[in-house]
Amino acid sequence: MPVVMARDLEETASSSEDEDLANQEDHPCIMWTGGCRRIPVLVFHAEAILTKDNNIRVIGERYHLSYKIVRTDSRLVRSILTAHGFHEVHPSSTDYNLMWTGSHLKPFLLRTLSEAQKVNHFPRSYELTRKDRLYKNIIRMQHTHGFKAFHILPQTFLLPAEYAEFCNSYSKDRGPWIVKPVASSRGRGVYLINNPNQISLEENILVSRYINNPLLIDDFKFDVRLYVLVTSYDPLVIYLYEEGLARFATVRYDQGSKNIRNQFMHLTNYSVNKKSGDYVSCDDPEVEDYGNKWSMSAMLRYLKQEGKDTTALMAHVEDLIIKTIISAELAIATACKTFVPHRSSCFELYGFDVLIDNTLKPWLLEVNLSPSLACDAPLDLKIKASMISDMFTVVGFVCQDPAQRTSNRSIYPSFESSRRNPFQKPQAFLLGMTAFQP
Repeated sequence: MPVVMARDLEETASSSEDEDLANQEDHPCIMWTGGCRRIPVLVFHAEAILTKDNNIRVIGERYHLSYKIVRTDSRLVRSILTAHGFHEVHPSSTDYNLMWTGSHLKPFLLRTLSEAQKVNHFPRSYELTRKDRLYKNIIRMQHTHGFKAFHILPQTFLLPAEYAEFCNSYSKDRGPWIVKPVASSRGRGVYLINNPNQISLEENILVSRYINNPLLIDDFKFDVRLYVLVTSYDPLVIYLYEEGLARFATVRYDQGSKNIRNQFMHLTNYSVNKKSGDYVSCDDPEVEDYGNKWSMSAMLRYLKQEGKDTTALMAHVEDLIIKTIISAELAIATACKTFVPHRSSCFELYGFDVLIDNTLKPWLLEVNLSPSLACDAPLDLKIKASMISDMFTVVGFVCQDPAQRTSNRSIYPSFESSRRNPFQKPQAFLLGMTAFQP
């Protein structure tokens, strides 16, 4: 699968180990970059977790590549890294190529990263993944660039601070409205209301106009989980993975107010609907359009057969993703320059949840930090294993023993040497697809 790799890596002195490898035949897990094939970068293969091919493991083992997993448990990440010859080190170890963590790192830990070490979060990514921060960032962009240009969220209010404004809007349109805690995930604490008196104001919450004209497939509501990788905020580089998941509710959609409390009808989260007695799972990874979880490509094929313009739909989805990330770009880029010594140290995989209405307009529901990599069905493993493998290839792990500190010359450009011209548009790429820009 073609990928766009980070460009303009500076040349660095080769170790004798690199030279020995360069003299060998090309290896399927090595991509050479830098001048004169001087920098070996690891290429990942999703099928390695099934084949257990020793030839794939040999490069990681030769360079003693290692990882540690902190405050999370991702069996898929562990399986892919192990299949490529990485070994796991203790969470307190400082000798690692990758730290995969379920939460943000403290600034003092970010400052200690060497240029060959990577962590899967940027500082201040909560500017996108906390619902209240996301809302405020997009509202700011609407004020700066015009409401229409950034009309990607349903009308939303932050309560209790904007309770009066919400009641004024409610008096003009009684709803329904959907209530969400500002820092929750997996549908926890989400409910629908049709009267402000039904809202608890004991904590900060978001109240959004409920999209009551969702696009339906076989009368069921669904949303789409998209996987978005950011490898740099200065310059901004975005990748949208070519495949995603369409997640269906388990009860046929009905606008009637009597069903307002039926989560299995109105919420599309897998973590909610898997508890329904009507949930249908598929045991065949080659069948992508059966049950309550489809591949995104199967969903697009279905819509195309129904006469929908899926090309325009995906263009609008890409536009939504770019604008969402741009809304937090300055805050995150500033934090990176303050706390992260090397531009290549951080990357982030976001899970974008998007709802499509019956006019084919996509709406942003939320952006997830550390999107679920659980593989509860064969389709999950098929999509997520390929996505994670491509992500690690794009991120670019230089084959270097983490116990050996880097030479005097830098492998990657520093933040200062890569500062983007303020008038230059951010770059964004699709894995296996055509590059796009806002």
